[in-house]
Amino acid sequence: MGLKEEFEEYAEKARTLPTATNEDLLIIYGLYKQATIGDVNTSRPGIFNQRDRAKWDAWKANEGKSQEDAMGDYITKVKQLLEAAGVSS
Repeated sequence: MGLKEEFEEYAEKARTLPTATNEDLLIIYGLYKQATIGDVNTSRPGIFNQRDRAKWDAWKANEGKSQEDAMGDYITKVKQLLEAAGVSS
């Protein structure tokens, strides 16, 4: 199985995570965006839009990381979250 196929498999598994903190969800969101789109290509949302601003910041934290590295980090993080939740990956 190639990296892209494994990434897509874990992206599906991430949708069904039974429990995850907001911090963990933001980490995998940022990695997902970096893996699928690359570096941030929008301006930072305003101060009154806290949710979108946090998501933008999570994506920005991965700026400069290659899409392949982001896919690998995403897979690793989702595996960790699944193991912590007691779900087999």
